[in-house]
Amino acid sequence: MAGKIKVSYVCNSCGYESVKWMGKCAACGEWNTMEEIVRETVAAKQNSGAITVKAQSVKDISVSDEPRYLTNIPELDRVLGGGIVKGSIVLLSGDPGIGKSTILLQIADKVQKGLKILYVSGEESAGQIKIRAQRLNVDNENLLIMTETDVEAICDYINREKPDIVMIDSIQTMQIAGVSSTAGSVVQVRESTNLFLKTGKKNNIPIIIVGHVNKGGEIAGPKITEHIVDAVLYFEGERNQSYRILRAVKNRFGSTNEIGVFEMGDKGLAEVPNPSAMLLSGKLDGVSGSCITCVIEGTRPILAEVQGLVTSTGFGNPRRASTGFDYNRLNLILAVLEKRIGLYFSNFDTYLNVVGGLRLDEPAADLAVALSLVSGLRDIPIDSKTIAIGEIGLSGEIRSVSRIATRVSEAARLGFTKCIIPKASLKQITGEIKGIELIPVKTLGEAIEYVK
Repeated sequence: MAGKIKVSYVCNSCGYESVKWMGKCAACGEWNTMEEIVRETVAAKQNSGAITVKAQSVKDISVSDEPRYLTNIPELDRVLGGGIVKGSIVLLSGDPGIGKSTILLQIADKVQKGLKILYVSGEESAGQIKIRAQRLNVDNENLLIMTETDVEAICDYINREKPDIVMIDSIQTMQIAGVSSTAGSVVQVRESTNLFLKTGKKNNIPIIIVGHVNKGGEIAGPKITEHIVDAVLYFEGERNQSYRILRAVKNRFGSTNEIGVFEMGDKGLAEVPNPSAMLLSGKLDGVSGSCITCVIEGTRPILAEVQGLVTSTGFGNPRRASTGFDYNRLNLILAVLEKRIGLYFSNFDTYLNVVGGLRLDEPAADLAVALSLVSGLRDIPIDSKTIAIGEIGLSGEIRSVSRIATRVSEAARLGFTKCIIPKASLKQITGEIKGIELIPVKTLGEAIEYVK
């Protein structure tokens, strides 16, 4: 029985699907984003009987002795949870020029020897890839280059040749001939990702897919793409800065709290094994508005410098700007400083910056943010050997944070002599940490006493 032709309309902004065309998307509210999609539905088989499916016991499922491929890039292996899992689909995203294609070639060069790697590019010619490989000193005879955008042809090659690792650069350039939509559209990205997923799972081949970002900094394409893949890695950092942070936004085979720190150079991305020392390397002594804190990223403690600049405003409404720290959280801390401490920022422009492109999402950085702002307001420097750790509550209390002993030990290792911590966290430190003085505080006012 022949299949029927089905016509539907899909929003190229959010992926909302409708049976009729509309000028404004009912889901995201964007105008003129509905595209016509023609599909051929599969006719139901008559007289075929019930479809039989089988399930197997978890005890009967065999797993290979080496379920992961080591990339031999320790920072990347840490983010992935120990290496690339066989049969997994990894989505790698980030701003243009941040190093996505670069790290793919470096993986191809440093991954376990003897593995056959297929690099599929829809954006560059083979000659351009060769030039970049020479600049990065990539010389792996098992690296195969394919310049193709037809997903079905690529998957057919994968099924025949069965490479060990496949890299797709990028998913926005891939298209399926049977889908009546342009490359990069919501439907093409979704269907192409689905076909790569089926091919990778069928052959137990890991596939790394590069995804572009949109103007808002989010991964381009439908959100369902991020749900399909097993891991989503995101490059953070500015193009004009040399440091890059690779963060796992989603990972079915490891922690999502781990980060990898790299430095972009002439020979590609170089690992930064000690990010705390790197982030503090350019700190000036005797300058107001600077405070050090310690956050936990996965299993590692990282020290970061928070800078606060407070200046008289020349406008009716004071400006507020934050880089590397949540803007709403900054306004909350300013409100606590005004209400509970009596320090008014209403007539001052306030700027906050986390040095090195690092983003602080942990509440443990609140105290350092507040002290840097107070230091900037009073123009009084904070001792360069002092570190502040703690979460600020709306009542002005300093609340406890997790793994305080690990944070303090890292501060002592890097030469800090004083550490302002929540009084409630003092009981978590059972042993003596040599070389550092602990200053427990209960309220924000007590902490500010050390900024005179």
